[in-house]
Amino acid sequence: MAERVLVTLDGEVRDADAPLLYADDFGVLRGDGVFETLLVRNGRACALELHLARLVASAEAVQLPEPDRDDWRLAIDVALERWGAEKEGVLRLVYTRGREGGDAPTSFLLVTPVAERVGTARRDGVSVVTLERGFSIDLARKAPWQLLGAKTLSYATNMAALRHAESVGADDVIFVSAEGYVLEGPRSTVLIARGRTLITPPPEQGILPGTTQQALFDMAGERDFAVRYEPLRPADLIVADGVWLISSVALAARVHTLDGHSLVRRVAPGEVENLVDEAVEAAS
Repeated sequence: MAERVLVTLDGEVRDADAPLLYADDFGVLRGDGVFETLLVRNGRACALELHLARLVASAEAVQLPEPDRDDWRLAIDVALERWGAEKEGVLRLVYTRGREGGDAPTSFLLVTPVAERVGTARRDGVSVVTLERGFSIDLARKAPWQLLGAKTLSYATNMAALRHAESVGADDVIFVSAEGYVLEGPRSTVLIARGRTLITPPPEQGILPGTTQQALFDMAGERDFAVRYEPLRPADLIVADGVWLISSVALAARVHTLDGHSLVRRVAPGEVENLVDEAVEAAS
């Protein structure tokens, strides 16, 4: 089993320690491209079709040629065979505009080990601070060129927010809009429980549609949960019966502290976390 696996879209396995990108690739120069991150478990890419659909939607938003899903599936199969089924991994699909002056996009995928912080977040939960994202919930509608609903490579703000959280002793971030509405995390979807109802903010507020959250919503009805999209404010998180950050790799990380306030969990321990695991497996 390899420690890292790098595959280009032609199905060729590359040396993960050798250079791959040209210095004038727009993905490097301008962050001009899109990507997806998937959990690899038991030799399979979790919720693959949901991620491929979002990759296509993101590519359309940034006016990249439509990705060929079959080509990506074949390359992913090659990577997963090399990675093996013995341990989890993180699979990244990267699709950039290509070289300056060129006419072909750059496409590759990379499998790496799951970070230690992920296991800690799954097991112990996370402390979170709310930070202003700096835009209105109407921005996605008024300014589609802002690409708020696309998963682009331009993650500098998200990473800066996470570094700020670390500097104040928190594990993660929940962004809020200019009006004070809950948006999303830098790499996650916000989910709350209100009784037996699971609620997440609506994507129309400029939120990236969550693949793991969608898999969860698809299955929740079978486990006696209702689901809905609803605008939320930080106060709604404080009085909720449970709060989680939902993502493709960490899956369901329970928020135990918000802006220094301990949150009360009234949902049975592990119930939502186990349901997320089950939903992701079913979508794979």
